[in-house]
Amino acid sequence: MNRALLALLLVPLAVFEARADNTLSCPTLPSLMERYVELHVGQRKTDDALIDRAIDRYVERLDPSKTLFLASEIREVRTRLRRFMSEVKAGDCSALDSLKGMQLERQKETEAWFRKALADAKLTIDETVSLKVDPDDRKHPETAAERDELRRKLMHFQLANYVTAGTELAEAKKRLVHRYELITRRIAEQSPADIYSNFLDAFANGLDPHTSYFSAEALEDFRISMNLSLEGIGAVLSSDDGYTVVQEVVPGGAADREGTLREKDRIIAVSQGEAGEPTDVIDMALRDVVRLIRGKKGTEVKLTVLRKTPKPRTLNIMITRDKIDLSEQAAKLRIEEVEADGRKVKLGVLDLPSFYGGRGPDARRCTDDVRKLLRDAKKQGVEGLVLDLSRNSGGLLTAAVDISGMFLRTGPMVAIDGPDTPSQELTDDDEGVEWSGPLVVLTSALSASASEILAGAIKDYRRGVVVGDERTFGKGTVQNVVNLPVGFGALKVTTAMFFRPSGASTQSAGVDADIVVPSGIDLDTFGERHQAGALATRTIPRFASKAANGGWKAVMPDAIKALAARSAVRLAKNPEFAKVRERLEKARKNDGEVKVAELLSDKDKDEDDEDHKDKEKLSPQAKEALHVLADLVIGAGTLEAKNR
Repeated sequence: MNRALLALLLVPLAVFEARADNTLSCPTLPSLMERYVELHVGQRKTDDALIDRAIDRYVERLDPSKTLFLASEIREVRTRLRRFMSEVKAGDCSALDSLKGMQLERQKETEAWFRKALADAKLTIDETVSLKVDPDDRKHPETAAERDELRRKLMHFQLANYVTAGTELAEAKKRLVHRYELITRRIAEQSPADIYSNFLDAFANGLDPHTSYFSAEALEDFRISMNLSLEGIGAVLSSDDGYTVVQEVVPGGAADREGTLREKDRIIAVSQGEAGEPTDVIDMALRDVVRLIRGKKGTEVKLTVLRKTPKPRTLNIMITRDKIDLSEQAAKLRIEEVEADGRKVKLGVLDLPSFYGGRGPDARRCTDDVRKLLRDAKKQGVEGLVLDLSRNSGGLLTAAVDISGMFLRTGPMVAIDGPDTPSQELTDDDEGVEWSGPLVVLTSALSASASEILAGAIKDYRRGVVVGDERTFGKGTVQNVVNLPVGFGALKVTTAMFFRPSGASTQSAGVDADIVVPSGIDLDTFGERHQAGALATRTIPRFASKAANGGWKAVMPDAIKALAARSAVRLAKNPEFAKVRERLEKARKNDGEVKVAELLSDKDKDEDDEDHKDKEKLSPQAKEALHVLADLVIGAGTLEAKNR
């Protein structure tokens, strides 16, 4: 792998050095596209399937809202891009320049359409309009009339967004016109380097969702986002079809402390404090949105977000900017008493929101914190432990391996395997076991990456019971960021996959729960497997070691079946889970359709907003995990399994 990475850096240098302005150019594209393919874990050549996926990603960038081009025009665009994939090898990028011209022409037409429609003083919001908010759920219009109808629906939806955020209708009309003016200006001002960067990123995304190209500016933003000392709101953001989407609310950050912002919220406007004018950020470049949100510690920023719920609506969230508070991000232990079959059982819940850590002797590490909390739990006479990974989206891989070893003796916890490297097993070499008692691991569809490695090791070694959503997120790939010469940015490439001791990969498949306790996240639409171009799961030979066993009691399948049966009875009677099922069913019936009337009328909080903000209150899922653990402690699962 090192030789391949070195080649990536060296081979294109002659092309880079030929340019004095240090910007991406057409002649650099073929060599970079080739390097992506050479390094990628699942692609060894540029075949027709990759070309089709890359074209899909680029078309999405040309017309993210599907209001510019008709379906017939998109077919022509695809044909032109397919020819371009051959032309670019000869240094001919005229097709991209031509497509930019088409995009600009259609955008000017769209701007003119909105300007004319919004100039009508009698225009009011049509509350009967409904719209599929996610452009992925829409098709390109077949006729000009269909396109105008889509624009009309989008106009009423966008006006409703402004009005629900507190803007008067007349002002909302002006802002919407200005928004389309800005979109036109951004397209017109794209430099050749911007066009080539956009195409290269689309090509990279065609390989898989986590492979991308960072321009010099995007690379700077990426590095800043990885710095937890950043003064801002403490959220990881991404761009999706013109929307700025919250990918993660960082534990211990300002947004986490405020408590309202959630994963998958779409930010549609940003205001500087209560009195500040809201800036529309739909279709704004992500780096520009991030710069609006960042600011001096102690100052306020107001986010207007669109939340996809059974009754989709907008929220105004005021957040005081601050640094990440590592004490709030840190692992925590709470003691709970639960009754099972007439016996009171003392249990612990160890909440681990991320696998954090730093360099240097004074850095705080989750491994140190978890070890201390496990010893505290034993001192307090805890009989069983819930390890809560339900909002853990990952972090340091080595920390996940080390913490796995605190529940197991010794042995491999995860393997990393890619086409350019032999399979590498990451092993816990410490034979000590910090916690040998009954164990339940609580997961959710949000549990991803390193947390899936820990949950997978516990499951594969039968060390404990995994409780939560049907499966975890399914992010099981490894990315390398390869820096290019100054000014050219970097390549982020998926180079390998993670594998559990059973030999199964967490990629796309995630980790299945032994006992399903739903969180309300719709797994029919959420998770790695539903992302465009997501890599399929695969397996390698099992590498679990018997050396991991010893000092603890394995949880066998019959016991899990008995525990699951008892849990199912509780869930059927629990009104909190009846609400979860009801909300999920409503969301599925809506099928992504948002009604303007609901958007305007529903300005109250979700019924579980306050519970979400109350960090001291156990979630219904955590409560049920405790009941499963109590059953495990008293041996209910084992006894019932034997009696069947």
